[in-house]
Amino acid sequence: MAFVRVPGRRPLPKKVVLFALSTCGWCRRTKELLNEVEIEYEYVDVDQCSGEERETITAMARRLNPRGNYPILQIGDQVVVGYDPERIRKALGE
Repeated sequence: MAFVRVPGRRPLPKKVVLFALSTCGWCRRTKELLNEVEIEYEYVDVDQCSGEERETITAMARRLNPRGNYPILQIGDQVVVGYDPERIRKALGE
């Protein structure tokens, strides 16, 4: 898969995964926030994938958010759709 691991100073006991689009400003801001709080996470720019890989990753994202909006951030069993710094920080335990 095309997931990129971003190391952080503070790994969480929960897995943090971001489904994003490379052209999305809100997705970029979400990455910046995760980098700012120095959390370890994985992300994939869905629009940079192709073929079967893109179909698989899109299906994973749609299971979390059937509407198909981005960014989609999964923190353990919590899902935050869109750029919502307050909800993201709360889910991260900030």
